[in-house]
Amino acid sequence: MKLTLGFSPCPNDTFIFDALIHHKIDTEGLEFEVSYDDVETLNQKALRGELDITKLSFHAFAYVANQYALLDAGSALGFGVGPLLISKNHFEGSADPQLHSPNAKLKIGIPGKYTTANFLLGIAYPQLQNKQELIFSEIESALLNEQIDLGLIIHENRFTYQDKGLTKIVDLGDYWEKLTGCAIPLGGIVINRNLEHDLQLKVNRLVRQSVEFAFAHPKSGIDFIRQHAQAMEESVMYKHIELYVNKYSINLGEEGRKAVDTLFKLAQERNIIPAIQENLYI
Repeated sequence: MKLTLGFSPCPNDTFIFDALIHHKIDTEGLEFEVSYDDVETLNQKALRGELDITKLSFHAFAYVANQYALLDAGSALGFGVGPLLISKNHFEGSADPQLHSPNAKLKIGIPGKYTTANFLLGIAYPQLQNKQELIFSEIESALLNEQIDLGLIIHENRFTYQDKGLTKIVDLGDYWEKLTGCAIPLGGIVINRNLEHDLQLKVNRLVRQSVEFAFAHPKSGIDFIRQHAQAMEESVMYKHIELYVNKYSINLGEEGRKAVDTLFKLAQERNIIPAIQENLYI
């Protein structure tokens, strides 16, 4: 049986899925047709219901929870892993009056409307509404070329922006952690609810086994990871993996589910996402 699967070319996702798609584990008769896309493209595909299984932002999940259920394996949650708001020009940190002005005209490059990064920006700085959607890997260049005033960066750009002379204004992950005490839920793996429940459980089991294989053999997928990584230095790739792949990637557990539930509760209270009736999880 073949299932369609979407995930990003970022090192954390290729690390997680290497064993699954290259049959380093027993896939129990399942084959996977893989799409590699940036996170916002994956979000859009989920909104159109195009894939059987896909990585998406938790923000986007709110809009497709009627169609997809969240796996317990494969998610990206953690502490110290949040998106960063950065700039080329000088700002006086997170308290800079320009950021809090109700008439703020600053142009912000974001990695997608439905990204969790944009959700957190909306909570922290609701007045910053002049947003331009860019592919995440283009945000640093847009700042350097002064096409935007602020950039909201995710993924491996967290490790490269300083080398380009850019400056951090605020860590939105740190903001979230102080607000809630929870790990920040960034992205999850969801599966189409139309698939049989036994198949959903099988996929969850296989994704977990793929993560566990990657932890047990961390260099096994290095060629695959390097092939798709934007930042080619191995040290940067593994910093990225260490940041986003952890115990929550094996199994959300009680703590992980609490973080996801808190995100959705807070977002619904602030009318950022619609009300959700379905159980989020498989």
